[in-house]
Amino acid sequence: MNQPTTTKQSVNKPAAKKQIRDYISYYHSEDFCKESTYTGADLGATCTGEGTNFLVWSPQAEEITLCLYPAAKDGHPSHIGEKRIPLEKYPHGIWSYRTKEMLHGTYYLYLVTIDGKTQETTDPYARACSANGALSMVVNLSLTNPAGWENDHGPELPSPTDAILYELHIRDLSMDPSSGIQNKGLFAGLTEQGTHNKDGFATGLSHIRELGVTHVHLLPCFDFSSVDENSPSFNWGYDPANYNIPEGSYSTDPDNGSVRILEMKKMIQALHGAGLGVIMDVVYNHTASGEDSHFNRLAPYYYYRMEQDGSFANGSACGNETASEHPMVRAFLVDSLAYWAKEYHIDGFRFDLMGLHDIDTMRAIRARLNEINPQLLMYGEGWTGGKSPLKEEMRATKSNISLIPGIAAFNDNLRDAIKGSVFDLREKGFVTGKKKLCEDIRFGICACCPHPQVDLANVRSANAFWAGEPTQCVNYVSAHDNLTLWDKLACSFSSGTKTLRIRMNKLAAAIYFTAQGIPFFQAGEEFLRSKPAEGGTGFDGNSYRSPDSVNSLKWKELTKNHDVYEYYRGLISLRRAHPAFRLRCKEDISTHLSFLADVPENTVGFLLSGHAGGDTLKEICVLFNPNRHSVQFYIPNGTWAVYVDAELAGNEPFGEVKGETSVVPPVSCMILGR
Repeated sequence: MNQPTTTKQSVNKPAAKKQIRDYISYYHSEDFCKESTYTGADLGATCTGEGTNFLVWSPQAEEITLCLYPAAKDGHPSHIGEKRIPLEKYPHGIWSYRTKEMLHGTYYLYLVTIDGKTQETTDPYARACSANGALSMVVNLSLTNPAGWENDHGPELPSPTDAILYELHIRDLSMDPSSGIQNKGLFAGLTEQGTHNKDGFATGLSHIRELGVTHVHLLPCFDFSSVDENSPSFNWGYDPANYNIPEGSYSTDPDNGSVRILEMKKMIQALHGAGLGVIMDVVYNHTASGEDSHFNRLAPYYYYRMEQDGSFANGSACGNETASEHPMVRAFLVDSLAYWAKEYHIDGFRFDLMGLHDIDTMRAIRARLNEINPQLLMYGEGWTGGKSPLKEEMRATKSNISLIPGIAAFNDNLRDAIKGSVFDLREKGFVTGKKKLCEDIRFGICACCPHPQVDLANVRSANAFWAGEPTQCVNYVSAHDNLTLWDKLACSFSSGTKTLRIRMNKLAAAIYFTAQGIPFFQAGEEFLRSKPAEGGTGFDGNSYRSPDSVNSLKWKELTKNHDVYEYYRGLISLRRAHPAFRLRCKEDISTHLSFLADVPENTVGFLLSGHAGGDTLKEICVLFNPNRHSVQFYIPNGTWAVYVDAELAGNEPFGEVKGETSVVPPVSCMILGR
């Protein structure tokens, strides 16, 4: 999150400051950690063969009452048949009620009394809820599995560098009339096969499968608070409400907690059936509300980092930040992510503002997920959204990522080198003609790992090789944040023709698809996605709550820009066919990747040699020319097959270059192999 991407939250007004300081002091005491840390994995409402168990953690509570409701409508409970049951207190801050009744489909709330004040709250560990998360719901998860779910699984992923990540918002996919998708804005929309635009080009799931990516990265699809699920509108979803529950606005029946679970599982099953892994975008760094959250009503000020003056810390720029270093917060994150991986067969997680999580927590998450599936991907934003009290040496930031094996960070160094700063709309990058960025490009091509031919002194965007391995580097040039690539090119090169900007776009894609590490791109980039601002002036670079007219994928553009789509598809096919682009360790990069010397000014060229990564090709030569004129590269003498040029890309050669030179046209890439 390079700039705030959630609905703005004012910093919550605290209660009496002395009271908050008392809470904080107690939470950091040895007595609290010893007496109030619960290590069980059974919090929440659980259906068993013997009935239903309710467990909730609230160490400061004086009394907790369970309220049961047989039905709900629009998030409101039916009080006919309502039951109120006092919970019993147990050691380690646990309150519990056990019954032999099977309460699947029953809604519930807790009445929690702390310091003589009683408040109503939902259950942070709930796995289902009513519309808008107003009521928690008991669910027997075995009743929410689609047919064949026991055989469902994602694709094999021997190395993270084998992944190609496609970032998608569920609502964006289908809302435009040109999508040809019936279940617009819903989980079900991503299950539809054979959809197409009016010109017959594949849309939706069929398009994604045809494109050739390996994983779909879904923007938040857990329950978030900014959208009325009964009358849905657009929002990115970076304002978490219920972490363990699918978002109801993507369901056909928001009030029935079982339906949203079933429909999300069907979506995942459809993606897996198409050979695609599923990445879940998770936002554990803050909650939609601080003071009024269910976490705070059960354990005041425990789940959050607090400032010395008693206010909520705000490193998220969204009003609060969670305290991942606290034992029960860490346990919640580990348990929640393990739940999604096991129950929903999720193949990986992207962490929003990962820099707000402490290193030890991220290590604990990685260790737990390894027990479930060591091939699960973990990556995130290696920065914070603002000032945080968490010490820098404890943060899971890009600069510390080498200390967290098995976790990757986004490579903003390469992003900005390719297209220019995301914070300066008019700043140019390598593809738009800015000079003195070649070393930054080389730095990114090596996945920010040490390389003897990369001189850090000439890298403008970094002062250290931050990635421990190429598996820790996610290369990209556009995401939901900031301007789309096409819009950034329009702003930074407004005097150029569309034809020239298309060449810039293709060159940008060629760079990050051939760089070592893990490639990632925003849905629609492959057909020049644009987000014109409402009113018709400029572009929307922070469209977190802009309407569908701004955010939806315009599938008619696929027809207009089908040559760009084919170029992307060709680059993806080439990368997947050649492990030389997917080296798994930094030693292999240093051994098999070498940069061409004596290249033309403002160009980059490199060789992948020695059957790198077990490649069928002995040598691959990659040449980047962002200049407005053709240039001549000196290459190893011989006969080379052409796989990529200014117009075409793919795994099937379509030409030859002979001799010791190769001419690369203006603003283009050439990839040769032999």
